[in-house]
Amino acid sequence: MFEVHQHLVSVILSMKIYFAGDHAGFELKGKLIPFVRSLGHEVEDLGPFSYDANDDYPDFIIPLAKKIGENVRGIIIGASGQGEAIAANRFNDVRAVVYYGGNLDVVKKAREHNDANVLSLGARFVNEEEAKAAVKLWLETPFSEYERHIRRLAKIDAWK
Repeated sequence: MFEVHQHLVSVILSMKIYFAGDHAGFELKGKLIPFVRSLGHEVEDLGPFSYDANDDYPDFIIPLAKKIGENVRGIIIGASGQGEAIAANRFNDVRAVVYYGGNLDVVKKAREHNDANVLSLGARFVNEEEAKAAVKLWLETPFSEYERHIRRLAKIDAWK
């Protein structure tokens, strides 16, 4: 019975995770994709697929933002993560937040209070271990479902 229960929990917690970035996030993206797969999630890489110092993050972030939905999240990686988050947040139903190091409570609160479904990482500000810790916490933290948090998100969604 325990094995069946564990399997169901794994299936419920498993989700589709899209990755995208630019040249500044290329190396870190390559390290995080196998890590997220090892956590049991289905992963799809939307690029870049090779290093190009002249690429433009909107070319990769926009396709990712269009895929975000129920039980589908995204991880985007750039130099600071700021431009990537700005691009992603232009799309309905995307709630992208930036993490570029420091206290991990910001990642936890982004999930609990804001139901953040895209995590933007600043590759020039976090090392691999910090990024993995942030990603793991972000993936494992549920939305609180508190009435005040639902109400606040509904007010934001009313402006679509």
